[in-house]
Amino acid sequence: MHNLTLIIVCFLLGIAARKLGRLPAVTPLVLNSFIIQVSLPALTLLYVHDLRLTGDVSVLASMPWLHFLIAAVFFFAVGKALRLPRKTVGALILTGGLGNTSFLGLPMIEAFYGREGIAYGIIVDQLGSFMVLSTLGITVAGIYSDGRPSLPAILKRIILFPPFIALLLALFLMPVAYPPWLVAVLARLGDTLAPLALFSVGFSFHPGHLGGNGRNLALGLGFKLVLAPLVLAMFYLGIVGVRGPGVEVMLFEAAMPPMITAGIIAAEHDINPPLAGLMVALGIILSFMTLSLWSILLGGV
Repeated sequence: MHNLTLIIVCFLLGIAARKLGRLPAVTPLVLNSFIIQVSLPALTLLYVHDLRLTGDVSVLASMPWLHFLIAAVFFFAVGKALRLPRKTVGALILTGGLGNTSFLGLPMIEAFYGREGIAYGIIVDQLGSFMVLSTLGITVAGIYSDGRPSLPAILKRIILFPPFIALLLALFLMPVAYPPWLVAVLARLGDTLAPLALFSVGFSFHPGHLGGNGRNLALGLGFKLVLAPLVLAMFYLGIVGVRGPGVEVMLFEAAMPPMITAGIIAAEHDINPPLAGLMVALGIILSFMTLSLWSILLGGV
């Protein structure tokens, strides 16, 4: 449970640092840039390289892709119906469509399912969530940013997105054994992601933004924490008809709160950063209750 303690402590330290005024206002921008350029690529190089592809992988890895597509359709339709601003829709798609399947997901899996469940979580996270973030996520960020870039510009952003480059490199290097010194370096760099990300989220957390985002937060978190995992459970259990411990962990991952990195991507592209930050922060807080309920509902899948 020490990982959960780290998440809470770093989040609270970020809030305290902002209130004390010891760090400049641009601190989240610097931390977010380091996460995207260094921490996330290091984790991708480390974990994707060691994945072993088996027959069950395609089912587990498919969930984040389907989750994101459902979110895009849902929030686009809701945005049209409620006449939401474009950047609000973009922020909801990014944070409502991408789950925190790594930094919170893996510790939660260990807490509820034991260490044997982590392998399933890594497949969902690395072949699902990270790939979705590096492709569809960065595409949506490009579409909903100020510039409304062309298709070539979006493709360029994907290709030059550091985690995507690291993903391709990790897949290419799968047959090659990493030397011990490289594994140690990547692990140390990757370890910076969770504390820096939660500190950044805490530093950017402004409770005063709650008033103007109540409806949007209810829509976003209601979808991410309740509706999306329910729809995915009905699809995989009822329509596809899959069962087993891997499926249970996969659906548990579907109930994770918004991905921290998705909120960072939204902030970097100026896609309603206050809403994206609140989705991440409040989602993490609420998920301690909702994930407990989902673990009970999914028991024996």
